Amino acid sequence: MPNRCTNPDNLPDKPGVYIMRNIDDDILYVGKAKSLIKRVKSYFSLSKQPLKTRILMSHFHNLEYIITDTEKEALILESNLIKKHKPKYNIRLKDDKRYPYIKITNETFPRVLITRTVNNDKSYYYGPFTDTGSVRSIVKSIKALFKIRECKKMNGPCLNYQINLCSAPCSGKISAQAYNEIVEKINLFFEGKYDQIIEMLNEMMIEAANNQEFEKAAVLRDQILSVDNILEKQKIEFDRGLEQDVITCAYDEKIACVVVFSIRDGKIIGKDDFLMSGAEDTLPHKILAAFLKQYYMSPRNPPSEIIIQYKVDDVDLIAEWLSESRGNEVILRTPQNNAESRLVQMVTKNAEIIKNHQSEVKNALFDLKKYLNLKKIPHKIEAFDISNISGKLSVGSMVVFEEGFPKKSKYRKFKIDMDGPNDYAMMKNVLNRRYIKLFSENDDKKPDLILVDGGKGQLNVALDVLKSFKIDDIPIIGLAKEFEHIFVPEISTPLILPRNSAALHLLQRIRDEAHRFAVSYHKKLRSKEIKYSLLDEIKGIGEKRKLLLLKHFGDIEQIKNASIDEIRSVNGISSHLATEIHKYLHKNSIDKNG
Repeated sequence: MPNRCTNPDNLPDKPGVYIMRNIDDDILYVGKAKSLIKRVKSYFSLSKQPLKTRILMSHFHNLEYIITDTEKEALILESNLIKKHKPKYNIRLKDDKRYPYIKITNETFPRVLITRTVNNDKSYYYGPFTDTGSVRSIVKSIKALFKIRECKKMNGPCLNYQINLCSAPCSGKISAQAYNEIVEKINLFFEGKYDQIIEMLNEMMIEAANNQEFEKAAVLRDQILSVDNILEKQKIEFDRGLEQDVITCAYDEKIACVVVFSIRDGKIIGKDDFLMSGAEDTLPHKILAAFLKQYYMSPRNPPSEIIIQYKVDDVDLIAEWLSESRGNEVILRTPQNNAESRLVQMVTKNAEIIKNHQSEVKNALFDLKKYLNLKKIPHKIEAFDISNISGKLSVGSMVVFEEGFPKKSKYRKFKIDMDGPNDYAMMKNVLNRRYIKLFSENDDKKPDLILVDGGKGQLNVALDVLKSFKIDDIPIIGLAKEFEHIFVPEISTPLILPRNSAALHLLQRIRDEAHRFAVSYHKKLRSKEIKYSLLDEIKGIGEKRKLLLLKHFGDIEQIKNASIDEIRSVNGISSHLATEIHKYLHKNSIDKNG
């Protein structure tokens, strides 16, 4: 349990962690020390302290401390407490909960999942990753490549088994031992040990061929080709066997960005970027030290070498901790030759680009506040759009941008059940459904700005909806695409921003994203309707047969163009059913044309 203290002279001369609090008992700062009394007393020499520390101490009221056996234990505890409490004056990974991890579950037949929550459940976790799209693509490819199960309940062969995307452990089609040998290959994949995977797969392929298990050998051959295809995408190569993380930062008085390049088996297998909070007016080596302690505190296996831009405080202590975590030595150092210096420069250039982009977005938000005469910076913006064809299959979309970047987990789509094309009525329908929920739940996370795609008409509809819920504290604007005019309430003439304005470019990006999201949902519904009307009404066609047909032919049009014999060649389709499918599709085509 932490010990309370108001007088630093009463602290012990032992290693530990100190927790500084204000008069309201909020945690201001968490730090670690080799000697608690010496470290904490240094804060009270205000004349020698930087501005940030002087501001911290102006709010200080009391502290707690926890004694540890070693300074390394203090370092680990410090990192855990910073992650848990996110103190205002600590340098910390910004919003790290938004970054996804890949999880290999701790089950008899493990699954491969994407998660944003890390639990102490003996599962394998890889991440965090900053590119969610790439993570989804990788997991999808891995599941298909190694035929890993997706179902939560193992209650019989599922559709994935029918279309050769699962090895069906639920029905005993594969033993637990054989399945877990496959999972071990997946672990090697995420650790970047591609050569070991290929060597293992080659041995298994040769053994299968020698045993005349030609179908199994063909599957293994395809797996080798798939892994080779992934390797070909890694453009930059280094010495074989090289295992490094290269970590640099770029910063100014407002923003600090850290970039990590991961090199495994001599190839760059990943690049991730992270924003740091509480890093204002902080020296870069302190930013890197804070990052290292928090980044490797997550469930990841450190590489044998970590190359950093600047030498950090506690470098030996951090290296000792990482070595213990890895199970053998981890070297933490700055570049030692021209090749490493050029690599650090390349990673730093990436960090600078990301930092500059973040600065541009921040400036755009400031400009938006000024141009629209808002009371505060629009940190959260919600935007709406409508998509339909002559009033059919009408849908609406809501996209959310926070700090100028899309927050896709908060996107919403709306199916609109309404006769005839009436964009105003459709916009009213969508806004009603969104804001009745906001109003009824008393959501304190209201947007700072609402954007509707359209001109004065759409804006007036949106205003009426907000008034009906007595919401008068959320600014709202319309953005008309033809001339990029901005319509604001109670002003008859539109606001015209400079064409090169960062604020206008941000609004355009948000409006276009709402449009893209609406159109993609509309296309999905159209696709579902086509599939339903042309296949689901045929007697004898269920979900499995429908997917088998679509997988075999590609789309409805190809099925329509196929002969009865070609349809009959699909697994599970009898001669009678093939005749019925052919007859129905051609009758449907004649009815439409007639």
